[in-house]
Amino acid sequence: MRRKYRKIYAAAVILIILAVIYIITNAVSIWVFGNTDEKTKSDVAIILGASTYNGEVSPVYKERINHGIELYNEDYVDKLIVTGGIGKGSDISDAESAKNYAVMCGIPENDVFVEDKSAITQENLENSKIIMDENNLKTAIIVSDPLHMRRAMLLAKDAGITSYSSPTKTTKYVTFKTKFPFLAREVFFYIGYKWWRIFN
Repeated sequence: MRRKYRKIYAAAVILIILAVIYIITNAVSIWVFGNTDEKTKSDVAIILGASTYNGEVSPVYKERINHGIELYNEDYVDKLIVTGGIGKGSDISDAESAKNYAVMCGIPENDVFVEDKSAITQENLENSKIIMDENNLKTAIIVSDPLHMRRAMLLAKDAGITSYSSPTKTTKYVTFKTKFPFLAREVFFYIGYKWWRIFN
């Protein structure tokens, strides 16, 4: 009986070690990929949403939009898609707030598409693909914070978007105190989504 319990204990320890290695490997992958900028001439930049406050974009979203504006001004893209639905306490969508900010920064209004039906990253990208198809846009640069990019690119691939990663260089997640919770959250959702894909 003791031998049986020792075998069970040893198997449990091995499984825990393998799980820890798997989690660490994914965390490193997310971290390293966040430093990868694949920007190349594309039809559109898809700027993944973040919070707004009743018309005013949050510091995190502002830096993502600024990066999209930079890609536009440097002629990497001809159009922008800003994303995000109506958040709690707001009268207008995150995407509409983002468009207003981009136009205020000099982007022509006709060059900014609004995806304002989404609440999560997956919806940002799936709805953006619809906009791309409606406007004959074939390729996209995905813009978000570095630690968000690994999962975002997998979601973009599954949405059928031919895409390239370009993380914002001015992310507001700069200290360990802000980076670690973001990384932990991304590891959780990235691993969860990869396993969800296997069974769906």
